[in-house]
Amino acid sequence: MKLPTHGRYQHSAIPQRPTYEWPNGARLAVVLCNNIEAFAFRAGLGSDSTGAAAPQSQRNYAWRDYGNRVGLWNMLAMFDEYGLPAAHNVNGLVLDTCPEIAPALMKRGDEFIGHGRTNAERQDILFEDDERRLIAESREAIIRHTGKAPDGWLGPYITQSATTLDLLKEEGFGYVMDWPADDQPFWMTTRAGPMLSVPYSVEVNDSPVAIFRQQAARDFADMVVDQFDEMLDRSRDMPLVCSIVLHPFIIGQPFRLRPFRRAMQHILTQRDKIWLARPGEVARHAASLPKGIVPGSEILP
Repeated sequence: MKLPTHGRYQHSAIPQRPTYEWPNGARLAVVLCNNIEAFAFRAGLGSDSTGAAAPQSQRNYAWRDYGNRVGLWNMLAMFDEYGLPAAHNVNGLVLDTCPEIAPALMKRGDEFIGHGRTNAERQDILFEDDERRLIAESREAIIRHTGKAPDGWLGPYITQSATTLDLLKEEGFGYVMDWPADDQPFWMTTRAGPMLSVPYSVEVNDSPVAIFRQQAARDFADMVVDQFDEMLDRSRDMPLVCSIVLHPFIIGQPFRLRPFRRAMQHILTQRDKIWLARPGEVARHAASLPKGIVPGSEILP
């Protein structure tokens, strides 16, 4: 029996790989990935606080808009208090409609990652030329507000078409986070050359936990702690990436931010053993390693 396959990477079991270290001898990289998104009013796609597939309305639009008006700023205050680096998957349109956001993130030295034009749409249903336009417009919005092109990409709703990887590589992106297949970076093939995949959690992610599964804020905080503790133990044998995924309209709610704060306090008790990194830093370090170390690196020129 032969199943359909993607042809983008080969199988690789993690115990059989060469080992390496992150900067300063760390074996565990901890990455905070925050999603800053723009939505259409009473139209398009968008999640609902009830977890159900509710029609778009003024209520769920305003609930999501809370993230850009209040929730993000609650989060950044906590990040500043603890000296936490972060990366932000940014819809291009949110930088135009919320002009305070880009300067605040730039002041912190945080990373901007391409995340489409808006989360009111998906890219995997578009014709190739239209998807290329979406990618280019997303990139140009970040350049316009920051003066620098993003290196990384996460699609709205973590979606890809059959040609997304090819288009991203052709449009100058260096890594993606849409393929949650690993706890280490790995190389993928595109028609324009190799593309690096950086871990991005669809499990330790406040959106499916709090919204779609309607779990308590403390459940998410416990997940963060348990994921970190187990991965820190496992990282004695191999380098790993502990990715924690956030949304300002979810974790930025004070009652959710408080238990998440305690989870981060727990992680920071081990600060001397870990590498607090941004995805682009993880990608650059992985790309700097000799051929044969990172899975799939045999495709490198």
